[in-house]
Amino acid sequence: MLTMEDIIREGHPVLRERAQEVTLPPADEDKETLKKMLQYLKNSQDPEMMEKYQLRPGVGLAAPQINVPKRMIAIHFEDDGKLYSYGLFNPKIVSHSVQKSYLSGGEGCLSVDRPVPGFVPRPSKVRIKAVSLEGEELDLRLKGYPAIVIQHEIDHLNGVMFYDHINEENPFAAPDGSNPIER
Repeated sequence: MLTMEDIIREGHPVLRERAQEVTLPPADEDKETLKKMLQYLKNSQDPEMMEKYQLRPGVGLAAPQINVPKRMIAIHFEDDGKLYSYGLFNPKIVSHSVQKSYLSGGEGCLSVDRPVPGFVPRPSKVRIKAVSLEGEELDLRLKGYPAIVIQHEIDHLNGVMFYDHINEENPFAAPDGSNPIER
């Protein structure tokens, strides 16, 4: 079982590296790692487990965050009554909207132990291609909050931290015509 002790923090060099593609079909070891990542997210949203194991709640986790430099991410959350729960190998953004969105309360990260104020502008809609834990080729079209979550995790695979997107001179500058998303 993964705990906060398994999650590396900002400053660790792996968080700034480009992760390696996972060889498909994935090895059993990679599948196990991805299952554990997804289970961490589920556990972190369960009040009993959260308290028992001192877990910070999370909705997404990328393999580099547990010091595994491979292109694997897990997401688990509900949005508008729909459950988004995926373990993904080699997720790739194949297209995105010009229009931007941002979380009105800013973004956070399990690898960042401090609040980072500011808006993180991201495309409002994305299309992702990936391979699921079950070996299925997925073509996901996401918008709003789910699009933001998956972009945050894919950024980790490219060595990018969420605060790299914040405007240094004016952290709360909303991009023209962008949509704030409340969470």
